[in-house]
Amino acid sequence: MNELTNRLKVDFDASEITERKPGLTTLKVAKDKAETLIRELRDREGFTHLNFMTCIDYIEDGIFTLVYMLHNYEQKQTLGIHVDIGRDGEEMVSIHHLWAQAWTYQRELREAYGIRFPGSPRLDEDFVLEGWDQIPPMRREFDTQKFSEERFGHREGRQSEVPRDHMKVTLYPNRGGDEQ
Repeated sequence: MNELTNRLKVDFDASEITERKPGLTTLKVAKDKAETLIRELRDREGFTHLNFMTCIDYIEDGIFTLVYMLHNYEQKQTLGIHVDIGRDGEEMVSIHHLWAQAWTYQRELREAYGIRFPGSPRLDEDFVLEGWDQIPPMRREFDTQKFSEERFGHREGRQSEVPRDHMKVTLYPNRGGDEQ
């Protein structure tokens, strides 16, 4: 893996190369080099499987980090490619032409975070959140509690209990040292 990561440093300006554990390495690459790097890893380096794509929201830094997890079965190596993009109206090159399942991940990321992947099939169709009319729910500024209270309001029987107190009173009334 060291030979490959050294080559990726030179050819793609890869940075933050970290071996997370044996068989799992991550690295960061610039947005404009990501698709070419991913294609190179698939076509020339044996990373033939796209495990998944996901996103990390770094709201404090104003970025999303897209994570592409690729696997090489022959070498039993997994490589995580991290790509930073802006949070406001940013787009990323689609890789659905490299792996067919990528369009599903890209639809999910569009719906959950608002990230666009131009040219990706069915990108603007509802995926999971049919009729969703709020900001994308996985963005960190989305207030889940406020949304739930506004949408569903108070329902009888939905009060919170402190688990320890509830267990003392309901489940174990004669245990715990409080007996009288």
